[in-house]
Amino acid sequence: MWGSRRDRDRSSVICIACGESLPRDDAREYDKEGDRWSRRDKEFEYLCKECYRELSHQPRGDLEELLTDVEASAGGDTQEAYVAAYQTEVLKRYGGPEADTEDADGHRD
Repeated sequence: MWGSRRDRDRSSVICIACGESLPRDDAREYDKEGDRWSRRDKEFEYLCKECYRELSHQPRGDLEELLTDVEASAGGDTQEAYVAAYQTEVLKRYGGPEADTEDADGHRD
């Protein structure tokens, strides 16, 4: 037979949120592409159960792609450079706050 699923992987992993080392079978998979069911040619990151519970499980659209692009273009390793690059990229992709205003009838300005 195939054996128990719990016997497959006894390696340790590191939680990407808190840095705790824990057994792989006690961790939750995190797929930054947002599709953990498609497993071909992927390397997953891991979260401990406590950090996984604190994670927002809302759809994130293209957030990971945005953050990856910002990291590549930040031009420095300071928090200020990253935030400035993030703000620039968000404005470039989505426009400013006024781009999303609607009147009382739901019509966009």
